[in-house]
Amino acid sequence: KEQIIIGAKAGADLILIETMSDLYEAKAAILAAKENTELPIICTMTFQSDGRTLTGTDPLTMVNVLQSLGITALGLNCSLGPKEMMPILSQVLTYSTIPVIVQANAGLPKLVNDETVFDITPEEFQKWAVEMATQGVLLLGGCCGTTPDHIRELKKGLENIKPLQLQGKKITAASSSTCTITLGREVKIIGERINPTGKKMLKEALIHGNIDYLLKEAINQKEHGAHILDINVGLPEIDEKALMVQAIKEIQGIVTLPLQIDSVIPEVIEAGARICNGRPIINSINGDDEIMDAIFPIVKKYGCLVIALTLDHKGIPKTAEERLLIAERIIEKAKSYGIEKEDIIVDCLVLTASAQQEEVKETIKAVKLVKEKLEVMTTLGISNVSFGLPARGILNRTFLATALAAGLDAPILNPMEDDMINTVAAFNLLWNYDENGTSYIKRYSTVTTKALSSPPKNMDLKKTIIDGLKEEGTNLVKELLKNTKGLEIMDQYLIPALDIVGEKYEKGEIFLPQLIQSAEVVKKAFEVIKEDMITNMENKEPIKKGKIVLATVKGDIHDIGKNIVKILLENYGYEVYDLGKDVPIQKVLDTVEEEKVSLVGLSALMTTTVKNMELTIKSLKEKYPTCKIMVGGAVLTKDYATMIGADFYAKDARESVKIAQQVLG
Repeated sequence: KEQIIIGAKAGADLILIETMSDLYEAKAAILAAKENTELPIICTMTFQSDGRTLTGTDPLTMVNVLQSLGITALGLNCSLGPKEMMPILSQVLTYSTIPVIVQANAGLPKLVNDETVFDITPEEFQKWAVEMATQGVLLLGGCCGTTPDHIRELKKGLENIKPLQLQGKKITAASSSTCTITLGREVKIIGERINPTGKKMLKEALIHGNIDYLLKEAINQKEHGAHILDINVGLPEIDEKALMVQAIKEIQGIVTLPLQIDSVIPEVIEAGARICNGRPIINSINGDDEIMDAIFPIVKKYGCLVIALTLDHKGIPKTAEERLLIAERIIEKAKSYGIEKEDIIVDCLVLTASAQQEEVKETIKAVKLVKEKLEVMTTLGISNVSFGLPARGILNRTFLATALAAGLDAPILNPMEDDMINTVAAFNLLWNYDENGTSYIKRYSTVTTKALSSPPKNMDLKKTIIDGLKEEGTNLVKELLKNTKGLEIMDQYLIPALDIVGEKYEKGEIFLPQLIQSAEVVKKAFEVIKEDMITNMENKEPIKKGKIVLATVKGDIHDIGKNIVKILLENYGYEVYDLGKDVPIQKVLDTVEEEKVSLVGLSALMTTTVKNMELTIKSLKEKYPTCKIMVGGAVLTKDYATMIGADFYAKDARESVKIAQQVLG
């Protein structure tokens, strides 16, 4: 914020937010810019060779979130050369409806005669730039390793190329920081269970601030097939705004699904939209002008999708045609706020068959009309239809199948009810949305009919760690300590669980936020075990396997990767001396000497500071030849690490643990 204000006052023409590896930070920076200046905003993120950012964001998610925030241009910079960027860029160009910018490195860094050099010549750089421009990139520049010659050649190559008009797909899609769910064709399920209406246990949990109960509901819904999670914490006896913020923070830390913010209070909705890491859905608005004028500005500012209820100040119309008219009016009003119809999901409203039986058909008819006339996405709260009637499941699944056939895109339902999930899976196959029945076969080929309705088992400690449930994990450890020694719990539960989490991270099944949450569970568990050991004289000394020094090298101020490594190493029982960032060589040497350390981890993100990493390694090798050194950072490769004298290259935090185990046991 301070930089933006100072820059604007000094006469800046635009704001460039670049080299972002965390979508959350990118969103915060964009909001700071929009709230403090009217200058154009460009935002670029940096991707790894696996096609995701350090924190797990994929190209589609980046595009869906950033362009919804109303910036001028988006794109890629740093970390990769132009060749390595091309697959990522292809996805960006497919979905971006705003100008795309690329600032590639001049290839990948190498060490030649003690100097960091990049392997792409200005002529090669120009060739790749021309290719990018012909595919639709509007703004091109250079990042690490590029020189005036690279930029000169780039400009020369682009002189006769006419900019292309972007044809990015307009989609209706909600995003978390690592996952985008696109509505249309295959049915997407919105999980309804985090809503206190009719749920006594959830009400009690909300009143007493039991967030772990909400987290377990979120995890269970994801595991049972939900694609999006509705979050409603509205109770008269609680601070709904504060609890909504807390719930979103905690849930998005352990579950990768997009969220739906469900409240009738604009202040609660805005607080949730602001803190949400991704592009959420707001539930909801209706045809009342006062409601639209209160909610649409929030939708626009935070780039949300929004559910539009087909009712107004007169109530819910009886006929499908009247509901269609309200939907049309909402869409027209949204345009005046700069909100496209692709950002609106229409809810034609389900009435109870017990009280308004004749109007159930009108809901189905309204869904069909909205799909045909307005070509927007639709949702319905399915279970409303059976309220007050026996055998509700029969009515719910029958109504669901009927609504899906009429064009329902995203039913709001309880994913824990197997009949509902089974109906959706079967519909996707029968309507040819599940091509070749791949998902259906995968889901049911090894499942017996009896297994489809079996209740979920209670979580054990390993699963609790994997799911990132801190309070639950602490309670389970305390319970285990009644009959099990602390060291046995560590060996049988904590370390194996961390290993599983690490494997999932390596396979791309979970991402950095979930990795950190699991590590936090283990950290708290270690604290409980340590306290118990001291109390029972089992072990008066801290549980430590060996000493490790971590430092971001001199001149480099980036430390997110190092901090993650620290968390994991400490959870595996190592004693970590974190020297911070921009660390002088002498400080590293002094710490190794004073603490008798046999493993040092060095980090660098900028190519300009890799030389300092090499000098630090050289000094360590000269003074402490038996001390092993591992290095990591976005600009490094295994070959490069070897060239600068490192003993090990840690491509990620998980790898650093393996190295520590190899060196220290």
